[in-house]
Formats: sequence, C-alpha cells, structure tokens
Amino acid sequence: MLPPIETIVENFTFIEDWEERYRYVIELGRALPPGDESLHSEVNKVHGCASQVWLDLGLDSSSPEPRLSVRGDSDAHIVRGLVALMVALFDGKTPKEAAATDAFALYSELGLAEHLTPQRSNGVRAMADRIRRDVVQLAAA
Repeated sequence: MLPPIETIVENFTFIEDWEERYRYVIELGRALPPGDESLHSEVNKVHGCASQVWLDLGLDSSSPEPRLSVRGDSDAHIVRGLVALMVALFDGKTPKEAAATDAFALYSELGLAEHLTPQRSNGVRAMADRIRRDVVQLAAA
C-alpha cells in the first residue's frame, strides 16, 4: 500500500543520497497493486513515455463529494515508482483539487527533474498532462 503523498515528500527530505532516493522510488513502485488486463489497455496507455505506462482515472461517488480513483502501472522499475508518485498525489482528491495540483512541480520539488534523464522527465510530464486532461473530462461529465 502506498503511503500518503505527504509522507513520501517527508521521506525524501530525510534521504540525502541519490542512490537511496532511487531505491525509494523503486520501492514505491513495488507498493503499487499489480496492473490487471483492464489497466493494460491501449486507452489507458500514456503516450510520450519511453517505457510502457498505463494510467486509469475514475470517480468514486461513494462519498458526498466524488473523489478520484487512480490506478497505474509501468513495465520499468523506476518508472513504476514515478507512476506511484502520481497515484499517491492524485488518488482520493476531488476533481477540483486535482485540477489545481501541479504534478510536475512536485517532481521538481523532490529533485527528480535534475537527477533523472530528460527522457524520463518528458515521461513524467506526459503522465501529468494525461492526468490533467482526464480530470478535466471527469469534471465535465
């Protein structure tokens, strides 16, 4: 089970060594539930990522105010960890809260933008853009 995003950010502040941070990102990816066949569909595929990435956003209407339900997966360990960051950041938020959230800012705040390849950074931006687009569609529905 993924820790809340606040805990993840706090943990990053305590981990100074970048090798350890990479390991922590991979550990976050391992905490994601395994993706099933319905997640690994073309409609959920995020284009613009070097690795295979799938994201699925839905609305959980069981609470008075609908909240996002976010699932994700990747075929690469480090990218799966980056997907886990997105899931932790957006899962459980209202569409309005999610629309106001800058996922790439978090990625930069954690120092990941300067320590991962430009290709991985582009993939994170593609994930953030995809989530923003899906949130707008869900909010309009």
